[in-house]
Amino acid sequence: MLREKMIAVMGDLEKEVAERTELIFCIAMALLARVNLFILGAPGQAKSYVITAFCERIVGAKRFERLLSKQTDEEALFGRLDLSSLIPGAVPASALAADAQYQAMRAELEQAAENFRSAPSEAERQRLALLTENVAQYRKTLAELNGGTPEIITAGKIPEAHISFLDEIYKSNDGVLNSLLTALNERKYTNEGRTISIPTISFFAASNEIPNFRNPEEQILAPLHDRFALKVVTQNISERANRLEMLRRKQQPSQGAATAATITLDELYAMQTEAESVTIPEEINQLMDDLLCELRRNEIIVSDRKFLNYGAIARAAAWLNGHDSVQPSDLLWLKNYLWNEPQEIEKISEILKHTCVNPLKTSLDALVQRAQNQLAAYQQAGQTARAMQSFRKEMVQLYDEWLSIQQTANGAGADLLTVTLDKLEDISRSAHTASSFTYISLAELKQFSV
Repeated sequence: MLREKMIAVMGDLEKEVAERTELIFCIAMALLARVNLFILGAPGQAKSYVITAFCERIVGAKRFERLLSKQTDEEALFGRLDLSSLIPGAVPASALAADAQYQAMRAELEQAAENFRSAPSEAERQRLALLTENVAQYRKTLAELNGGTPEIITAGKIPEAHISFLDEIYKSNDGVLNSLLTALNERKYTNEGRTISIPTISFFAASNEIPNFRNPEEQILAPLHDRFALKVVTQNISERANRLEMLRRKQQPSQGAATAATITLDELYAMQTEAESVTIPEEINQLMDDLLCELRRNEIIVSDRKFLNYGAIARAAAWLNGHDSVQPSDLLWLKNYLWNEPQEIEKISEILKHTCVNPLKTSLDALVQRAQNQLAAYQQAGQTARAMQSFRKEMVQLYDEWLSIQQTANGAGADLLTVTLDKLEDISRSAHTASSFTYISLAELKQFSV
């Protein structure tokens, strides 16, 4: 039920904008996993529109949006100091707003003032004077109880927002960037010695450019960039049919607002709980480790922190795909999690498809490749007795891994497993045949090595 409601919201947006399925899916993943999302794309690619339209469909969620520039200060994002909280005898605005008794007295005073304006009389004047005195006395009491503590006015700012969108984030000044680091990572903001907890589920940011982190002057932006777990690159609409369809929609007279699919904030929280319950099988963790090694072999940097925290993204993708446990196909969405620079995206996508579309074949092919490498090393070592001993040891290890994969497969891919074992035996046989050593099957070699 909950998933259907989220899919309906996503489907509505896909009808409104062309070729933004990836962005819409990533927004949903970010909200489910409680992580931040960065969008890179040229102006006019509907980045801001999609984010705003999606978040408007979350009923009850408070939103904050700001276009950042060098002139944007911290007060514009996090709120300003309430000077009245520092003035002796004054009451912080937050204390007045939170005090039910004061609010009731103030409402009664406002009503008395309205009555006196509409029908002035001595009785109304006396009643108004009495109420005014009572409110003033009560304010003095509140000032005594609450004065002297710095207060930040956060109404309409990030500290009260469930969803925040920061457009052109890299164009802001150093002070704002520094204050954002803690907010993005820890959901906290400190001002005048007071630390405020921030309820923001996800921060969304957009920019038409990405810093050159190899440039010493722009390296300061790398930690900020790292705070965005998910990243998407948008392009102009590529398909002619889609461009013409969008043109027709723009040129047609407005038909009035159609009923849009929505979810409530409480439903979003419930969705997050369901996504957290999606299981991650051990074979998926093993597949992720294979993926990590392959990426690093291709000189794509994936930190241990990023590797160890992939689970929340994978669970969110699996939940959206209707899976109770993470499947290899769900990992394909990690292309939006693993890249550091846009030029890495194509290679990461290629490796993900190769590793995840048929993970059993990928693992078995890797075993065969390693066996061939061992054969080449044996031949290069001169085919000596010592080299053969080392070769056999490595082949037994590969056979052990083959047995482990066979057990994990639980009967799946039996033919592929058999073919792979035959290849391993052929490689071992060719090493023995080319020398004076007697060929022994891998199963027998394993017994001898025990």
